[in-house]
Amino acid sequence: MRLLLVEDDIKIASFIQKGLKAAGYAVDHAKDGEEGLDLALTEPYDVAIVDIMLPKLDGLSLIEKIRSEKIGTPVIILSAKDSVDDRIRGLETGSDDYLTKPFAFSELLARVQALIRRSSGTTEPTRLTFGSLSMDIITREVSREGRKIDLQPLEFSLLEYLMRNTGRVVSKTMIMEHVWDYNFDPMTNVVEARISRLRDKIDKNFSEKLIHTVRGVGYVIRESD
Repeated sequence: MRLLLVEDDIKIASFIQKGLKAAGYAVDHAKDGEEGLDLALTEPYDVAIVDIMLPKLDGLSLIEKIRSEKIGTPVIILSAKDSVDDRIRGLETGSDDYLTKPFAFSELLARVQALIRRSSGTTEPTRLTFGSLSMDIITREVSREGRKIDLQPLEFSLLEYLMRNTGRVVSKTMIMEHVWDYNFDPMTNVVEARISRLRDKIDKNFSEKLIHTVRGVGYVIRESD
């Protein structure tokens, strides 16, 4: 999952970035509203986290502009203002949630996860399953045939992206945009290497292989042919 963080306070931004990356998310950071708007209009994001008080373009104006362009990225507002009127105004601009500073990172993470589940239309809000493979989004536990599988944060994020697109082939570029927080050289083999490591954990000790390569296109989770 790829997130956009628009926050001019370097200390707060670093705190949020570290926490989100440790949780397995890719994060792009913009230091002002204009940079945030440019990224929001040109890159695909699963959630945007936007501070209200920003240089060059304030957060509410940023949200209004992306909504006027029919971009439906879920948005969480961060603000030191906690009055009812401030919350109402924030939600009226088109934001989906409002979190006041100071906040616990665990609360921000829970809200990000809730927005991702809501926007993806997941019927079971805390678990992804395919065949014998199961992933708990909240506890970040993965198992297959009842056996626990230990994944590194990036591996978890990669598997989550594949499972959210079960049956759909996703390209290397799509994976890089949603799982990593910057664009790699198209000639790099980092995706292939990570897929190989993920297969060692998900498929190697099981009779049916779930992660398949579609040559020249990308990767997909599906039943074996």
